[in-house]
Amino acid sequence: MPTTQTRRRFLTTLAAAGAASFTHARRTLAAEPPLETTTLRLAKTPDICGAPQYLAEQLLRAEGFADILYIDVPNPTADWIGRGEVDFSFGFASALLMAIDSGAPIVILAGLHVGCVEVFGNKGIHSIADLKGKRVAVKYIGYTPHVLLSIMAAQIGLDPVNDIHWITGSDVDPMQLFLDGTVDAFVGSPPLSLDLRERHIGDIILRSAVDDPWAQYFCCMLGGNLQYVRNHPVATKRVLRAILKATDLCATDPMNAARRLVEGKFTPREDFAVQTLSENPYDKWREYDPEDTIRFYALRLREIGFIKLSPQKIIAESTDWRFLDEVKRELKA
Repeated sequence: MPTTQTRRRFLTTLAAAGAASFTHARRTLAAEPPLETTTLRLAKTPDICGAPQYLAEQLLRAEGFADILYIDVPNPTADWIGRGEVDFSFGFASALLMAIDSGAPIVILAGLHVGCVEVFGNKGIHSIADLKGKRVAVKYIGYTPHVLLSIMAAQIGLDPVNDIHWITGSDVDPMQLFLDGTVDAFVGSPPLSLDLRERHIGDIILRSAVDDPWAQYFCCMLGGNLQYVRNHPVATKRVLRAILKATDLCATDPMNAARRLVEGKFTPREDFAVQTLSENPYDKWREYDPEDTIRFYALRLREIGFIKLSPQKIIAESTDWRFLDEVKRELKA
């Protein structure tokens, strides 16, 4: 099929998904209460794996949002949600939990996708166990790559504090140090991980999309600012509904979804976007229980002293699955 026709079909599908009522919904959009606000701020980061919230713009407009802003933010996005500078964003489960533990007013609403994190090793590094006594660069202690690799190391019996030599600093470029051979491993996600693959640099020693136990849990989840969620429950549900419908589009039509990401200037390389959407499971939000992810990562983080709150307390006070349950019923998930 010609590219223009394929693109047109995708756009038609996108618009129809947003404008039409769910076939099996218990209530039509018109029967729902009106939005408390038509303004919405979402985070925009360099990470391609956040594709659902980027693709959701037309779906959100069909839900009634008129003023949709994408705010350029550096990672981690959890800080921006907590400060109320964005209303919603995807974020690594570990980053959201650490922000919540520090008192950030964030509520976790759903899991979005599995995978996207890859660990690369330089010559002689073939597994996480081989990192004992080796060097890894991160921006700072507590930065998401540091946290994730610490969890992975502890999972196999390494002491992430003493067994790995961490190179840190605000001017540290972890990927460049890996390219130079100065450090022995690199933790990344698309597009950085795909750039390393394309250049055949290093060996992939762990892929969270396929390697257990990481593949059994969500990698990224949707977090919302607590005040926004409390004050705007109708808007919150519609945000979640639009983003989850966009998540389905990532899973069912990755090629055209990737093209839309490039056209929207969310990422420059269509081939990397296609690869990301094709390799990372975007269909697990219907199947996986997000509470399992909270329990898993909260326990791992507590074991290595990164958080103090228990999984039970986080689930009770900083999650809200009502919106997810309603959307699942509407979509017959």
